[in-house]
Amino acid sequence: MSFQKLQVSAPILDALQKKGYNQPTPIQEQAIPAILTGRDVLASAQTGTGKTAAFAIPLLQRLSEAKPSNGIRGLILTPTRELAIQIADNLTLYGTNLRLSSVLVYGGVSQVHQVRQLRRGADVVIATPGRLLDLINQRIIQLSDLQILVLDEADRMLDMGFINDVRKVLSLVPRECQRIFLSATVPAEIQSLVTSMLRTPITIKVATQQTAAVIRQGVYHVSRQDKQALLHHVIGEAMGNVMVFARTKHGADKIVRNLVKAGISAEAFHGDRSQGARQRALTNFRKNATRVLVATDIAARGIDINNLPFVINYEMPDTVETYTHRIGRTGRAGNSGTAVSFCDHDEKGQLRNLNRISPGKIEVLAHPFA
Repeated sequence: MSFQKLQVSAPILDALQKKGYNQPTPIQEQAIPAILTGRDVLASAQTGTGKTAAFAIPLLQRLSEAKPSNGIRGLILTPTRELAIQIADNLTLYGTNLRLSSVLVYGGVSQVHQVRQLRRGADVVIATPGRLLDLINQRIIQLSDLQILVLDEADRMLDMGFINDVRKVLSLVPRECQRIFLSATVPAEIQSLVTSMLRTPITIKVATQQTAAVIRQGVYHVSRQDKQALLHHVIGEAMGNVMVFARTKHGADKIVRNLVKAGISAEAFHGDRSQGARQRALTNFRKNATRVLVATDIAARGIDINNLPFVINYEMPDTVETYTHRIGRTGRAGNSGTAVSFCDHDEKGQLRNLNRISPGKIEVLAHPFA
């Protein structure tokens, strides 16, 4: 299957080919033609499956082929600033040959620059819910011309307490607007939202296993007190940058302090850090100015880092979904990756749960601290 066979338009095809994107992923194969029909869509897919392109490409194509208007025609709602920025970058990439404009709208910074851009006009707005509602209440943003709404990572919106904001935004969207929901999981409250807000949607589900198709998975059985020493050892053996997942913000900060003390450049990425500090940490990591990024789960949701070779679970995740999300930071876009977990005696139950889902896939690894 090629993007051409998915009826992707020539200007977007040209942009994809120049970046070497020739083969659509499974979610793209299903979602692009579905969204191009104009029907509502519910897509269940993990991060790392190529889901951003799955909605961004048809959104750009439909808007470029539709009659222009002075108002906002496309709205993409995301749970975090970092994810909004990544989506905006992708829109710019795929739409480089199109005469469409986009504006980023998120909190944690002054709204002055965002308002100035909005007043110049925008075809697409990529927004976090709180700042979007602020600007709607100030009558700076109106949704009366909206043709396509995308709700990305709906389950994380729920986790982060944005669901009422999302309901408010949805209540302001024109009846005829196409609605596209993307969610790694579909818990009861998201299903309620789907039932009330989507009209006979096309439902797409991509199997979890596809996320980890090119990821080597391993586990170290290690005592809790030896985890830090093992971390230094594994990072020393690893090639390239490393993302470490910690269960708590305090734990992430402690890991960073110990790494820096050992001469390893590291930064924390979690909700207690300001938006600016998180963005700087991410930029430093992408530019290889920082070797290790230590993140918590919610903060790291949606982070897209090209060619990240190595992920470490400092503590075992509590759910299969969290594990899949974490290891999905590596092995993206057809690249191979390695994900290892540190499992102490009290975490063996979590490891058993993972092995039930993926028997034989997680290799037990030897280390000097056994």
